[in-house]
Amino acid sequence: MRSIIDVLDLSTGELDDLIRQAVDISERPRDFADAARGKKLATLFFEPSTRTRLSFEAAMYELGGNVLSVPGAALSSAAKGESVSDTAKVLSCYADIAAIRHPREGAALVASEAASIPVINAGDGGHCHPTQTLADLLTVHREKGRLDSLTVGFCGDLKYGRTVHSLINAMARYPGTKFVLISPEELKLPAYVREGTIRKSGLAFCETASLEEALPGLDILYMTRIQRERFEEAEDYERLKNSYILTAEKMKLAGENCSILHPLPRVNEISVKVDDDPRACYFKQVKNGKLMRMALILMLLREAKSPKEKREMGEDTGEVCQNLRCITTTEQELPQRFTIDPFTHRKKCVWCEAETKPLF
Repeated sequence: MRSIIDVLDLSTGELDDLIRQAVDISERPRDFADAARGKKLATLFFEPSTRTRLSFEAAMYELGGNVLSVPGAALSSAAKGESVSDTAKVLSCYADIAAIRHPREGAALVASEAASIPVINAGDGGHCHPTQTLADLLTVHREKGRLDSLTVGFCGDLKYGRTVHSLINAMARYPGTKFVLISPEELKLPAYVREGTIRKSGLAFCETASLEEALPGLDILYMTRIQRERFEEAEDYERLKNSYILTAEKMKLAGENCSILHPLPRVNEISVKVDDDPRACYFKQVKNGKLMRMALILMLLREAKSPKEKREMGEDTGEVCQNLRCITTTEQELPQRFTIDPFTHRKKCVWCEAETKPLF
């Protein structure tokens, strides 16, 4: 039995298989209308969501399965203080597979360790969002015909943007990829992604604060919103919220084959006047997300009877993770576990992947 917490839980071969399966589902939907009949998907979302929750539910229904849904923490036993671990054990009694979204980084991993059914991470804080990455990869593949040798720009909130972190982790495994990181200084890509993923892969990257300068050389522009919910101080959000706005005028700087992606929801970082531009692909991503979630659900249900996948869980050193968004700050009696990143030589929390001070 497998759970998908990070896109790196899937090999590049498995990503290719999921893309092929998703395309097959798109072309022959009737052939998959009963593929999950008799199976139940539990969706438990501790954060607001429209696309991701509805996408999972639509995916399961279109496979002929059923859905058990709790749309918010206020309506679950979490409001009474129930731990993520206990919630996952309860879901295992009712459903065959679960999708969980939680504001605490590492919550999905905690759930997968406790559950006896496959768990899919539907977003944990600013950490990972693997199924959005699957939607992104299918969109890129359909638009470009490949996943390698592309120049990909990421613009906006690169510090807290879990969709950015997940897509970089995925695309760093494809040769010839170049990353252009566009953000204000305060929202730069975290070191564990920049150093531990991009630099470790030996791929080219550059950092800039100018969207206008970056646009002409991009094959893909991945826009993100500045996320109000990730800021501890309201004034910091207000100062940065309008850092980047993609307009029809700025689109004139982009190449004619540059594809514009966005995980949605958008606020004002892409003008609605860009929607009619043939290079705008963000609503295609929504449909592609449903198709890839259908393919992933089928894969995990097929493997559900296999032995539970064992993960490297590090050591309980007695230290405390310094990330205030880590699940260890709220989960009952959860051991603090750390591993050592072989590239950065820093201790890293197993649950949220936040790094501690350098060892040397």
